[in-house]
Amino acid sequence: MIVYNHLMGALIAIIGNCGSGKTTLAGLLCRRLGYHQLLEQHTARPFQAAFMQDQDRRCQALPNQVDYLLLRAEQERSIRQAGGVGVVDGGLDQDFYIFTRLFYAKGYLDEAGFGLCQRLYRLLRELLAPPDLLIKLNVPLEELAQRRAQRQRALDIVTENDLPRIEGLLVDWLRADPPAAPLIEVDASSGDLFASALPELVDQICSVLG
Repeated sequence: MIVYNHLMGALIAIIGNCGSGKTTLAGLLCRRLGYHQLLEQHTARPFQAAFMQDQDRRCQALPNQVDYLLLRAEQERSIRQAGGVGVVDGGLDQDFYIFTRLFYAKGYLDEAGFGLCQRLYRLLRELLAPPDLLIKLNVPLEELAQRRAQRQRALDIVTENDLPRIEGLLVDWLRADPPAAPLIEVDASSGDLFASALPELVDQICSVLG
C-alpha cells in the first residue's frame, strides 16, 4: 500500500470540456479564498508551438504530452510541499484521460507513444496523492462551440469538432476510474460565469477541505 505524505498542501482539480470555464473558475476561487492558481501555461511550454506547427502533429505529440504530464506532476508536488491550497485547471488526470487519449484516437500518438504516456501517468499518480477535490463543469456542446468562436488563444490544439469526443472521454474516465476524491458538479452554462453559483460552491469546498 502506498502511503501519501500530503505535508501541508491540498489540491483542487477543475475538470471539464474545453471552454467550460476551468481557468475562469480557478481564478475566481483563488481570489476569493486566497488559493494558489496552477495554470496550463500553453505559451510557455517548449514543445507546444512545435506541436502546433507540425502539419500532421505526429512528430511532436509525444514530447508535448510527456512535457505536460511532467508539468502537472511538478505543480502537484510544489503545492503539496509549499502548503495552502492549489487549484489546477484540468490537471494531471485530465491531461492523460482526455488529451493523451484524444491524441491517440486522432492518430497523433501511435500505440507505443500512448503506452509510454500511460506508463508515465501511472507512475506519477502512484507517487503523488490524487486531488483532494474534483470540480466538474458541465456546459452544453452548443454553448461550448459558441464560446470557442468568441475566444482567441495564441495556441489551441483543440478544434470544435473535438468537443463531442472530449465530452465522451470525460464520461468514460469518470465511469471507468471513479475518483477517490469528492466530486462536485457545477452547471457552468450560465452567462454570469459562476457569479450566482460561487457562494454555494465556496461553502461546499470549505466543507470538504475543512
